[in-house]
Amino acid sequence: NDTLIPELNNLSPGFHVGVVSSLRLSDKFDFRFLPGITLGQRNVLFYDQDGRLDSKMSIESTFIDLPFLIKYKADRIKNHRPYLIGGVNIRNDMARNKEFNEDEQIYIKLKPFDIYYEVGFGLDFYMTFFKLSAELKYSVGTRDVVSSDASQDYPEYANSIDSFKSRLLMFSLHFE
Repeated sequence: NDTLIPELNNLSPGFHVGVVSSLRLSDKFDFRFLPGITLGQRNVLFYDQDGRLDSKMSIESTFIDLPFLIKYKADRIKNHRPYLIGGVNIRNDMARNKEFNEDEQIYIKLKPFDIYYEVGFGLDFYMTFFKLSAELKYSVGTRDVVSSDASQDYPEYANSIDSFKSRLLMFSLHFE
């Protein structure tokens, strides 16, 4: 009777600020390092066996991002250039919950470190004084980030999650 069913696929918009550093490898390839900070939130819903909502946990995260990416650029057409991008991103969650929080009803803990694979595409717009890039990128976490440490009072929440891997869809605007 104490079995819970978690739902982890709610969309929660976030915000990212970073610095662009790019090393030109050839006419078509760049190596990019885009360190930054991401603010986001994970919403986890727990349902009982009858399908009724039992509880909702909003877990806030502040990530330090260290992405290492390769950018493949197509030929420039007038003031536009499409590109593909891919690589790895090392993320550390600085705001993860280190302790259970009874006041906010947070009964699961998250691990701070994860490695993401990233792939995406974008379009460079060449302006008079700068370059604007619009980019859509998909990130997939490789590690299970939920801690096996369960709350003594509410172990059913941590025990109901088999695996908690992050997936992010990011739309970015880069000013260079």
